[in-house]
Formats: sequence, structure tokens, C-alpha cells
Amino acid sequence: MKKPSNKQIATIIAEIADILEMRDEMIFKIRAYQRAAREIEEYPQRIADIDDIKKLQEIPGIGEGIAGKIIEISETGTCEYYEQLKKSIPVDITTLNSLEGLGPKKIKRLYDELGIQTLQDLEKAIREKKIQKLEGFREKTEQNLLKSIESFKKHKGRFRIDEALHYAEAVVENLKKHPTTIRVELAGSLRRRKETIGDADILISSKDPEASMDAFTKLPEIARVLGKGKTKATIEFANGFQADLRIIDDKTFGAALQYFTGDKSHNIKVRKIAIDKKFKLNEYGLFNKSKKFIAGKTEEEIYTKLGMQIPPAEIRRDTGEIEAALNNKLPKLIDVNDIKGDLQMHTTMSDGLNSAEEMAKMGAKLGYEYIAITEHNTEGLEVAGGVSSREIPEYINKLKSSKADKLKCQILAGLEINIAKDGKLTVPDKYLKMLDFVLVAVHSHFRMSKNEMTKRILTTFENPYVHAFAHPTGRLLLRRDPYEFDFEAICKKAKEKNILLELNAHPERLDLDGESAKMAKEIGCKFTLGTDSHSTTQMENMKYGVYMARRGWLEKKDVINTLDYQDLKNYLAKRYLR
Repeated sequence: MKKPSNKQIATIIAEIADILEMRDEMIFKIRAYQRAAREIEEYPQRIADIDDIKKLQEIPGIGEGIAGKIIEISETGTCEYYEQLKKSIPVDITTLNSLEGLGPKKIKRLYDELGIQTLQDLEKAIREKKIQKLEGFREKTEQNLLKSIESFKKHKGRFRIDEALHYAEAVVENLKKHPTTIRVELAGSLRRRKETIGDADILISSKDPEASMDAFTKLPEIARVLGKGKTKATIEFANGFQADLRIIDDKTFGAALQYFTGDKSHNIKVRKIAIDKKFKLNEYGLFNKSKKFIAGKTEEEIYTKLGMQIPPAEIRRDTGEIEAALNNKLPKLIDVNDIKGDLQMHTTMSDGLNSAEEMAKMGAKLGYEYIAITEHNTEGLEVAGGVSSREIPEYINKLKSSKADKLKCQILAGLEINIAKDGKLTVPDKYLKMLDFVLVAVHSHFRMSKNEMTKRILTTFENPYVHAFAHPTGRLLLRRDPYEFDFEAICKKAKEKNILLELNAHPERLDLDGESAKMAKEIGCKFTLGTDSHSTTQMENMKYGVYMARRGWLEKKDVINTLDYQDLKNYLAKRYLR
């Protein structure tokens, strides 16, 4: 049996937590499995390769009992405890729990009272109007669940970029080490860093194409080979994610990479430019009117021959990059090395797994000058722990007196505050002005009308102590679509009030996306990047936020956490002087 991935092990551990919650087990036991699942999924090495129970227990959040279950899952693909739990409540917890509006407790009620075990059962019950007859459920509940099902089906077969890169980059690294490989690169939407991916396109030039194909189709991580020819093969991983490998002549590798990277509209425009210059461009190279090969070994020589700068892969979507490249006006896009701090994260003071000091130590390890601890505010938001308004002075003192101050990474005292239904904040201004950084976000009432939601957010923006609008569209990738609001109106008000828009780097959100960020930049907005981390390991997700920033054409000057610590402090302080 092939060893399971961290994702597969984490899924089983997380499902154990969900079933325990459905059974009303002790909360500390549920939290232990939830924490372990998070740590396993984000662990940088293959956890199934660790067969020493003592070494597993060195991983934060993993005790002896869970460590034993990890070893059992690694060896057999499951564990007896998990199988017993599933028999006690035989529902498709993975699918049902992925629907917006459903959680373990509601799933248990639907099973107990209506016998609902699967997505099909749920759809049938909705059609027969059985859900609304349950106490605490309404016709509106059925409508919302139906929308969640439609969203689930719409996104089926797509994968978040972090999961796609996990598999695809491992393939690329393996092939790079193969002695026959000349060049190997990711292409397609994954190279453009789109937030969700259908499958991976990988290009390779090789001294021995047959050997490269064999190496690709015999990778230990794959579940099955879906097709194998002389120049193309397709593999599938256990989670259903697929990757295509194409064998390319090294002489034309650059032409193929250019062709398979840009989206359709980008490629059509570039080919038209080639035609206008009396050339012909395709995946095999750039040719003159005599059909003589002119360029194609690298992308650079193709774009140069066409009189263009080389557009970064992330923006090859025909959103102005071609015209900018022709006029030598492409922006210098932000890079992950430009980031000097992380401006959203949570600790054990709310629903995080690590202390503020541990988060700051990780910040120092990542080379940051500062981090912002932005705990949840308890008023109007149900989270574990959190900070009430009256606790803010004590909370600030605790952060400022932390031993982490002795580290190179400074701590900013922030708070993430829920925007109430009427747009007002539940924290009085006298407390808000004590904080270094105030984030506001929509965490409830997602299904308001477009006009109501827009008014709600605009009302919040009138508060002079708000610094930034966190995860502005409220989406959860592949789970929850954005709520409706007038994005342009919000951007204009954000510019007017000098309120930052967040690019949330958590792979579950990636909110704003690149297209929205570009629109906001053109209106004149400024941005902040935050990982929304709930553990130290999640702080390494900053790169995903940078991908979205690059897709949005953002430069270093557009993002405030490219500022030095003192410049950032000065910038945030000026908010109150408007």
C-alpha cells in the first residue's frame, strides 16, 4: 500500500473530531483532534514516514493516543477507532460538512430526525420540504442549503492552489533530479497562480523521453495512470487531482512554455502581434514568412523578438499586460521578499494554537520586523476565547510586556472586529484608539441583499479608528461564494477614508483575488497582507497572498507591510488625523 499523504491523514483525524462533536463528547477531546488535524496537514514533511511514536509526539498538538492512530493510518490507510466511530453515525461527513450552513451538530440532527446520510439524501429532503419542518429550521434554511449544494457541485473537480502546488511541485522536483531531464516547468493556470486549479500541466525536455515518461508514471505518490503515450501522460493522485506531462523538444521548450502558460485571450493577442510583424507563432516556435525557425528555446527570446517585455506569468490574462509590455511599462510586481511583517493572526487568546511569543518567534525566523496579533473580539462573534472590549487594555499590556519584545520581531496589538448587521462596531471608540491595528470583517448575515450589505460596510467605514477591511468578499474557496455587495462603491469609500483592503493569504480564502485587487488598485486603494494564521506553521502561507497580489498587478508601494517597522507605525498613526 502507498503511504497516505499528510492531507489524507489529516482528513481522517478531522473527521474523528467531527464525529466526536456529533456525539457530544468532551470539548477538550474534540479540540485535541482538531488541532492535530491542522498540524498534520501543515507539517512540512511526509508524516507517514515517521514510524516512531516518540518522534510523532514531538509535533505540537500530537499526544500518544493520536500518534498511535497516525501510525495505524500510515500503515493501513485507516484506523480501527475511526471505523468504529463511522459505524455509530454512518453519514458522509466529508461532503456534508463541506456545505456552507452545515456543521457536525446540524448533520447529526438531520441524520437522527430524517435519516439523512448523503448529499443525495439531503437534496431529496429539501425537494420534499422536510427540512423546514424541523424545529429551528425554516424555508429560508432549505433555500440556503440548496445554494450551498449548487456551489459544491459547481466547484467539484477543482482544487485549492496550496493542494495543487503540493502535488505538482513534488512531481517537478522529482523529475528535476532524474538524470535524463534537461528542463522541467509547471505551466497553465498553476503557473499563473490561479487560486483554484482543475489539473496541472507540466512540460519537460529530456535526453531520453521514454525514461522520463517511466519516471513520471512510476512516482510513489500517484494512485493511478490514466494514460501514457510517447509525448504525453496523465496521472491521478489519491485525492483525484490530475497532472499531465508533455515531452517537449528542448529547442522549442520556451515556445511551448509560452503557449501553455498564457490564457487563451493572452495567446491570441500575442499571436496577432507576431502576424503583424510578419511572423508566425505557435507552440513549436516563432517562424518568419519563409517558415524559418527564429526563436523558441526560451520565452524571453520570443517576447524580445516581438518587441515586448516579458509579462510575469501571473498576469498573462489579457488585462493590459500585452499593451504594457509593448510600451515597456510593465510594473515591477511585489515579491514575497518585500514583505516585512504579517498583519493578521490569532493566538491561544482566541482560537489559535500558539502563544503570541511563539508567533513572534516564527516571525523572526521568517525575517519579519513585526507581526500584528489580531484576536477576535467576543461581542457579536462566537469564537473560542477572544477579547472583550473591557479586556482590551489588559490584552494590549500583555502583548507589550511579552518576552517576544526581546526578539527582532515586534508585536503590534490588533483586533479583528465583526461588522454588525447594521454596520456598527461593538467595540467603543475609546478602546479602538488604544489599538495599533484595527481590522473589521463580515462574519455573519452573509445573505443580505446587495444594497443592504453595501450599506452595512459603508457604515463601518465611517468609523475613524478602522485601519483595514479583512477578507473583503467573505468567500471560502470551494465552499462559500462571495456575499453580494457593490465592490466598486466599497473601493471608492476605502480610498476616500484611507482604509486598507486585505489580501488574506490563508489558502482557504485568498480574498481578495487577483482580479478584484487589480480593480481596487486602479481605483486608488492601498492594501495589507495577512496570513490569518491560527498556528505558527500557517505563517508560511504568506506566499499565497503574494500570488494574489501579483495577479492583481500590485507593486511594493501598494502594500503597507512592505514598510519598515517605524514607517508602518507612523502610517497607522496617521489614520486618526484624517
